Amino acid sequence: MAGRIPAEFIDELLARTDIVDLIHQRIPLRKAGRDYQACCPFHDEKTPSFTVSRDKQFYHCFGCGAHGTAIGFLMEYERQAFPDAVEWLAQEAGVEMPHSGESRHRGPDPRPCYALTEQAATLFRQQLRHHPQAVAYLRRRGLSGEMAAAFGLGYAPPGWDFLLSRLGQEEGARAHLVQCGLAIAQEDRGYDRFRDRLMFPIRDRRGRSIGFGGRLLGDGQPKYLNSPETPIFHKGRELYGLHEALQAQRAPERLLVVEGYLDVIALAQFGLRYAVATLGTATTAEQVRRLRPHASELVFCFDGDRAGREAAWKALHISLPQATGQPQIRFLFLPEGEDPDTLIRKEGAEAFEQRIRHARPLSEWLFARLREQADPSSLDGKAQFATLAAPLIARVPQGLFRDLLERRVAELTGVTSPRRAAAPPRRPSPPLQVQATTPLRLAIALLLQHPHLAALAAPLADDWRQLDKPGIGLLGELLDLLAAYPDILPAALLERWRDRDPYPHLQRLAAPPLLAHIPEDGLGAELTGALQRLNQEARSARQETLFRRASPADWTEEEKEILRKGIGERSGGPLE
Repeated sequence: MAGRIPAEFIDELLARTDIVDLIHQRIPLRKAGRDYQACCPFHDEKTPSFTVSRDKQFYHCFGCGAHGTAIGFLMEYERQAFPDAVEWLAQEAGVEMPHSGESRHRGPDPRPCYALTEQAATLFRQQLRHHPQAVAYLRRRGLSGEMAAAFGLGYAPPGWDFLLSRLGQEEGARAHLVQCGLAIAQEDRGYDRFRDRLMFPIRDRRGRSIGFGGRLLGDGQPKYLNSPETPIFHKGRELYGLHEALQAQRAPERLLVVEGYLDVIALAQFGLRYAVATLGTATTAEQVRRLRPHASELVFCFDGDRAGREAAWKALHISLPQATGQPQIRFLFLPEGEDPDTLIRKEGAEAFEQRIRHARPLSEWLFARLREQADPSSLDGKAQFATLAAPLIARVPQGLFRDLLERRVAELTGVTSPRRAAAPPRRPSPPLQVQATTPLRLAIALLLQHPHLAALAAPLADDWRQLDKPGIGLLGELLDLLAAYPDILPAALLERWRDRDPYPHLQRLAAPPLLAHIPEDGLGAELTGALQRLNQEARSARQETLFRRASPADWTEEEKEILRKGIGERSGGPLE
């Protein structure tokens, strides 16, 4: 395996990865029967011919022939090297990359962390009602009990061992609390990470508590404290309130990205149930990828002061590699000194939503910011404007939105924005126009696309293994591998050959058009028929070899049996 990454690790990683979700975060997919479709990102087309199969974990373009796995898509679409693509998927899946030479290395088992974090969330919720100062704080902030319950708010009491005394009585349990970011290790016993804080559980898209944000009620620093990185919590990938927003509306028209937990809850209380918050850091590319599949519009909300404008500019930079016009990305700037919580309480939900509807599109904000640096009304300014715009637009994916941005630069300056200086995209192989007509090609294609069919080969004779022709060894290796790994995914099966000579050939045999003429209920019969034809070919070759011998007296009993099964009396009479 390329990069000395164990094959079993790749199998597991692809089993944890949903290729539909992965690709949909980058290009919008539409349901088409059992599969999903889009216009191909690897060549220009107006009619969608790019198909993604969740069952097989493959993508395939019927127009240009591009075909591959989740790893292959990252390598082709984002120009990642193989190890980088694997590492990215591992981070997404929350598993640890194996070290060189390990046969298999899993990250920490996440199940204890899920269980402990959920138990902690329950204990914190129970404590809220027993601490009037925390309830009084929420009332002063204007938050209702209904909203506190909907977002699972809780309270971590003062003291050093609230959680440790309840969930960490045993040494192993204390170690798990530390691993899950709920306690801090010390030589003797350790202590709770969260103390005397209003607790905001952070939930993943499935609604599981994976971490916490804790706010001090009084003076002190830090005012907000988040969970550290754990096996189940990665701050740069998660968003507070996303689960709740999607529970309120499965397909919201827009998602509003704000900066604070209380902003999310206050907006929800006023009926705006589509706000999410970053977790105390600037917006990350992973967070944008998480949001893109869920709404047709993303609106980033910032203060209107200098710091807010700088934060917006950073968010724009982060968003450019994913800016395709779908979803539309917009920027909302609030009056200086206001945040969503304070402003919606002052002017109400209708006025606040009116602000959202008039948020500035990414393109408008981009060109407005560039105008602050270069005035395109003069010749010098036009040149500077075009120079500043070129590297930014080069980060936008190829497509209509990028073409429109470049056209706008040309309108403002009279200068056509230069294309990226990087090497042109690798062109995928042309589409395969023929069916897998030979029995050998057909058998390999069937096994690559439907690995479960390998079980049908077990009862059959394997005379075909004696054939001296290219590809026979590959078929044998394929069946041996499937005997050892009967549950392997088609995508993982193909990845086993990525760094080997047969890979391009196998990649084409794994393409759906090869088997499109075979009904699903006929796939098994096609495989057994192909293997039987190969067996007959092997026996015929053996018979020809026997007949070339000088005398039948040299034939063994086994060889006579081969001839009986074949052409029987070709020697001139019944074999004795």
